[in-house]
Amino acid sequence: MPSGSGQVSNRERGEQEKRSEGDSGQGAAAASPEEIPARGWWAIAKRTFAQIGSDRVLAVAAGVTFYGLLAIFPALTAFISIYGLVADPHEVIEHLNVLQGVMPMAAFELLREQALRLISNGGDELGLALIISVALSLWSANAGMKAIFDALNVAYGEDEKRGFFRLNLVSLAFTAGALLFGVLAIAALVAVPVVIEYLPLGETLTALLSLGRWPLIVLVVMLGLAALYRFGPSRDEPQWRWVSPGAVVAAIGWLGGSIAFSWYVTNFADYDATYGAVGAVIGLMTWMWLSAIVILIGAELNSESERQTWRDTTKGPPRPVGMRGADAADRKE
Repeated sequence: MPSGSGQVSNRERGEQEKRSEGDSGQGAAAASPEEIPARGWWAIAKRTFAQIGSDRVLAVAAGVTFYGLLAIFPALTAFISIYGLVADPHEVIEHLNVLQGVMPMAAFELLREQALRLISNGGDELGLALIISVALSLWSANAGMKAIFDALNVAYGEDEKRGFFRLNLVSLAFTAGALLFGVLAIAALVAVPVVIEYLPLGETLTALLSLGRWPLIVLVVMLGLAALYRFGPSRDEPQWRWVSPGAVVAAIGWLGGSIAFSWYVTNFADYDATYGAVGAVIGLMTWMWLSAIVILIGAELNSESERQTWRDTTKGPPRPVGMRGADAADRKE
C-alpha cells in the first residue's frame, strides 16, 4: 500500500497542476482564503447559496432551535451557579440587561423571569447544590451543542464517526466553554464602564473605550465560532485559516442580525397579540432560529471555500485528494 499511496500522490499532484494551469483565476492553487481572487469568491458565494437550499439549512436550523430551547434553561441554571462564584448572583439580573440590545424584549424578559425564579431560591441553596446543579445542567444543555455538531456535519458533508465518549467529551467542553464565555463577556461589559469612570480620561477617549467593548466581544465570538467550525464537525480538522471566513461572516451577521431583529420586534412585531401567552417563547425561538441559520451559513461558506482549492486544507502534512479525511477537502468543485 505505501507504493500505491505514492502513485496516488503523484497522480493527484499532476491533476492539481493541470487544474491550477486552467484555473482562469479562481483560486484552484490557493494556499489560504486570502489567495482566492474575486472570481473565486463569487463562485464560492453561488455554491454557498445553492447549498443553503440543498442542505435544508433553514429546516436543520429549526432542529437546532428545538434542542437549543430545551437546553437554554438548564444552561441558564448553570450560568447563574457559575456566575455566583465570581459575583453576587442577585446582581446577575442587572448585568443581564446588556443583552437587551441583541435579543427581542419579550425573549429577554422570559430569561429574566427564569433567572429571578432561580435566584429566589436563595444564595445558600445555590451554593449547596452548585456541583450537582452545574453537572446536571451541563448535561442537559449538552444536547443543544450536539444538535449544533449534527448541523455542522450536514454543512460539511460528513457523517458522525466519533464514538459516544469522544463526542460527548467534545460537546461538553464546548458547552462549558460557552457558559464560561457568557460569564466573562457579561462581566466585561459591566466592568469596563465602571473602570473607565474612575480613570482620568477625556470624554472622547472614554466614549471610544466604551464603544470598544463591542468590537472586542465580536472578536471573541469570531474566535469561538472558529473553534466550533474546526472541532465541531466529524472530520479531520481544517487549518485555522480555512475556518476564518465563515467565523468572520457569522459573527458580524449574528450581531447585526440580532440587533436588526430586536429592533423589528420592538417596533413592528407583536408576538403577544398573535400568540398570546407563548409570545415570548415564540420570539426567543425565532431569535435562536435566525442565530442557528447564521452559524450554519458560516459553515457552508467555509466548506465551499475549502472546495475551491486543490491544496490540502486539513492540518498536518499535505495529503493527496481522497486521503484527507474530510469531504470538503477531498471532493472538489
